[in-house]
Amino acid sequence: MSSEHDRAVLQAIFNPSSPLGDAAAAAAGPAPGAATEELADDDRGFDAAPLAEVKALEARGVAAAEAGDLQAALHHFGRAVLILPQRPSAYNNRAQALRLQGNTAGALADLDLAISLSGGVGRTACQALVQRGLLLRLASRDEDAKADFDKAAALGSEFARQQAVALNPYAALCNRMLTEVIAKLRNPEASV
Repeated sequence: MSSEHDRAVLQAIFNPSSPLGDAAAAAAGPAPGAATEELADDDRGFDAAPLAEVKALEARGVAAAEAGDLQAALHHFGRAVLILPQRPSAYNNRAQALRLQGNTAGALADLDLAISLSGGVGRTACQALVQRGLLLRLASRDEDAKADFDKAAALGSEFARQQAVALNPYAALCNRMLTEVIAKLRNPEASV
């Protein structure tokens, strides 16, 4: 029997694109109150042969991106999209490569497609929502980012939950006040 740590390590190996905080959560299953759909089963309804080919192309694309060859990664992800254009995973992966290449508009377009094709449920939707939330946050579109993080948190992403809390203005105010109180308690002479 494997431990939670072992499952988290395997999750990080087999899903290297997920935020680090989500590896343990994905290995342990959905968070309490999370949507009950099977998060790991984004491949229902696809024929086995083309699905296997697309998964192999995506694996090659991830390996190429990790090796720094973004052109090859984009080529592999593009071929995967051509074979199964209704499968959201390749769009999500291609968005990561586009983002690394500096093509934020292209990344956002692919993330929108991944979220739409997934129906906003499942592992790919969760990852795409987190990615899009991060890009929106970088663009100072905090309300839109928070909406994406809230949706991803509902799908079980602990990282998204933390980001949504950080974007809550009341939580930020409370955190700042708490930080000041703790600082005063640690160094009472400085507050005089």
